[in-house]
Amino acid sequence: MLCYRTHLRFGQIYGFIPIQFVSLGTKSNDKHMNRLFILILTLICHCLITTAQEIEYARPVNTPESCTSIMVGKKASTDGSVMTSHTCDGNYRTWMEIVPAATYDRDTTVAIYNGRMHTEYPNDQTNVELKGNIPQARSTYQFLNTSYPCLNEKQLGIGETTISGRKELVNKNGMFMIEELEKIVLQRCSTARDAIRLMGKLVKEYGYGDSGECLTIADPNEVWIFEIFGEGPDKIGGVWAAVRIPDDHVSVSANISRISTLDLKDKDNYMASDNVFEVAKKMELWDGKEPFRFWKAYSGGNYFGEPKSFSLREFFILNSLAPSLKLAYDSEELPLSVKPDKPVAATDVMALLRATYEGTDWDTTKNLKILAKKKDSTEKDTITSPAANPWMTTDMINMLNGVKDGTVDRNRLVAVPQCSYSHVIQLRSWLPDAVGGVAWLSFDNPGQSPRIPIFSGSTALPPSFGICGQHRHRKDAAIWSFREANKLATVRWGLTKEKMQAAITHFEEKGQRELPFVESQYKEIQQAKGSEAANTFLTGYTSDFAGATMQRWEDMADEFWKMFARGF
Repeated sequence: MLCYRTHLRFGQIYGFIPIQFVSLGTKSNDKHMNRLFILILTLICHCLITTAQEIEYARPVNTPESCTSIMVGKKASTDGSVMTSHTCDGNYRTWMEIVPAATYDRDTTVAIYNGRMHTEYPNDQTNVELKGNIPQARSTYQFLNTSYPCLNEKQLGIGETTISGRKELVNKNGMFMIEELEKIVLQRCSTARDAIRLMGKLVKEYGYGDSGECLTIADPNEVWIFEIFGEGPDKIGGVWAAVRIPDDHVSVSANISRISTLDLKDKDNYMASDNVFEVAKKMELWDGKEPFRFWKAYSGGNYFGEPKSFSLREFFILNSLAPSLKLAYDSEELPLSVKPDKPVAATDVMALLRATYEGTDWDTTKNLKILAKKKDSTEKDTITSPAANPWMTTDMINMLNGVKDGTVDRNRLVAVPQCSYSHVIQLRSWLPDAVGGVAWLSFDNPGQSPRIPIFSGSTALPPSFGICGQHRHRKDAAIWSFREANKLATVRWGLTKEKMQAAITHFEEKGQRELPFVESQYKEIQQAKGSEAANTFLTGYTSDFAGATMQRWEDMADEFWKMFARGF
């Protein structure tokens, strides 16, 4: 006779009901009880495995779906360029392509989609929704089709940041998402003003189905900030406003509505939908008595819930460019644009998009100090730990703050590791469009990756640019040529930072140094062999430049693996 009593003590630990088995006194019953025990144990283990599978990957602290855009007027730049920019911060597609110019027969239509920003390659239709069709133009321009389309052959450039706004404004029945509006205007427009007018017309006719968005729209002569929201649940239209940035000013948008008062009598510098005041009154977002402020009515505040039209990124960037203004963080709003203390170069914008606030009060690593022996001395000095980096995950920050509360502050950086790609677009009126417009593009974290020039006249991109690297680890996707080294570098950022920053500087200086040569070569080839041959030259230059950067970052990844071969 077998007699036993078993307690599943781990069930108590993991929150299951404690189970107690007692022999009923016969071998037959014991046999059945053993089977029952094994069955229940199997079910419990399955539950534990299922629970474990629900554990999420460690994520960066920074808001996953958020972007930064810096704008520069032509008289504020060092060379007369107009500039816009964009960090596409989030899990967006990294495949990109050059969509060629085309002509169409009468009565042709073009499909409008939702969901293409998360596909793996251009023809991927996974989770893509057809929203509707609109009449196609008789002819369309060539454009650079990034997740948020950004540059066309006529030097029309667009940056983007999601500003969300009030949830009650969203109406998903509207046809257009913001990226589809960008696509259409890049195909049909050559100036920022025309692009804004066309978007307003399309939204009024077909409706806007996205959350609040900001586009920073530029051409070789001017740059505008354009903000748009839905019209609410009862109508599928939209409400929007646009303000021209003065030629001698700079501006920034970073996920918060920035447009304030509107002087619609000044048609040279302001535009808005004809319902801009009406919708605010109807939805009780403005009483019609106090001065109207667009951001206050349609957004209400920043993403921290503060009733203000900016947060840390806007404050840091504007203060960096115009420190003499001594802007105050406790203000309700900052100026939409400011005159910089000195002219701004494209490389200055690139540097700001790399910003992690190092050396400031917002530096996330400022308290991660250790004692280290000075070189060629027995004395010790306090330095930032080599293991500290600005892009620590929530798990790491929680652990450090668990050891000592307040060790690491959670500040939203400009450069973030979840960035899909970023660009700084220069538009130059004194050059032919094909070479005058250039998008300095980088994949992955802009604080760690080099910038590759893609011109308005480039007709194709390297094959690896046409594959998204967000769905899996793919060696054939361009982003992974950079991502591997970038992620390895953060393991001991104190040891890898200088090498990586030197590589970034090398390609940045190479691009700026060679740009005059590219421009002169383009003109010579165009005159001797025609525009098609000149555009082929630009395409080849981009391909060669991209190949060099990818090889350097792949070599760095190999070096970092060797460095960490015995452990991280």
